[in-house]
Amino acid sequence: MAEAKIKIQLISSPIGSPEKHKKIVRALGLNKMNQTVERPDTPGFRGMAKKVPHLLRVVE
Repeated sequence: MAEAKIKIQLISSPIGSPEKHKKIVRALGLNKMNQTVERPDTPGFRGMAKKVPHLLRVVE
């Protein structure tokens, strides 16, 4: 069975955000605006994305 993946895109700059938010964005592997990364669909990655919904877009 193939592992489910989610695509996460950085849609807003973390400049001016709290340091915790910047660390979350960096931990997801996002560096540049409009960059998209593919991560496993696990509760850990889902939780990280839910912490900064104003900066990210999650594509199922």
